[in-house]
Amino acid sequence: MTAVASPAVAPDTTRAAAPDWLLLVVPGVIWGASFLFIAEALRAVGPLGVTFGRIAIGFATLALFRGSWRPIARADWPAVALLGIVWLAFPLTMFPFAEQRVSSALTGMLNAANPLFVALVTTAIERRLPSRRIATGVGVGLLGSLLLALPSLHEGRSSTIGIVLILAALVSYGFALGIAKPLQQRYGALPVIWRAQAVAVVLTAPLGVRDVLHAHWNATSLLSLLALGAFGTAIAHVTITIASGRVGPTRASATTFLIPGVALLLGVVVRGERVSLLSIVGCAVCVAGAWWMRGKEVKRVPVT
Repeated sequence: MTAVASPAVAPDTTRAAAPDWLLLVVPGVIWGASFLFIAEALRAVGPLGVTFGRIAIGFATLALFRGSWRPIARADWPAVALLGIVWLAFPLTMFPFAEQRVSSALTGMLNAANPLFVALVTTAIERRLPSRRIATGVGVGLLGSLLLALPSLHEGRSSTIGIVLILAALVSYGFALGIAKPLQQRYGALPVIWRAQAVAVVLTAPLGVRDVLHAHWNATSLLSLLALGAFGTAIAHVTITIASGRVGPTRASATTFLIPGVALLLGVVVRGERVSLLSIVGCAVCVAGAWWMRGKEVKRVPVT
């Protein structure tokens, strides 16, 4: 079946308009709260059950939107399947396992490094040297990531593994936005992310269903998983996919500026988590590095 592709939307290389910034604020707030939802869901179900449950709920949510059913050309299905792996199945599996070892606040704060990984992955894929501004921002951001993670590294092997799992998820996200951009430009966000979720549901079902069947549910955990799926896995992903097509993947990743603050606030206020001052400073440095390089494209200089 051949799809009728929508007109390509060229990424904006100037300052984003107000609606574009709204597309970045909404997923940032939702994903900031998602780490609290993950922590609460883990009280009732295992990490693989959280991953499968949120993706299945997200898939069911998007199925209610007529736009999700628009066809996609068969030739683009491999890219959609890859998106289902690197944006959904793999990273969304890493976060619940990580939160068994580190706090929801720290997990959310580490997401401040996401724009840095997007810039690094984009540079490697396109084989282009970054501009001086982006290189400086990446350097500052990586220093912030080190400061952010350093206190937890002293807490033992389990916390170190948790941080490594989070960083692996962030690298995966770095690939995801670049894959999502051309697909969204051709078909729109809904049919792309819905089909990617279908792939992720199939991949996570074999082990995830087992965790769900052995879960010990309570009202808070169940509602948290429902919110995680409907908002964190459906609405937020569609919104950021639209943003990636309109402003480019590096600028779209700026939504993560909001994630650390929201995650920190909810982790401390709702769950009573404690976060070291050095981690908070590192988070601020990380955000500063990403903010410094915002809106700047990678130079078209081949890497030799």
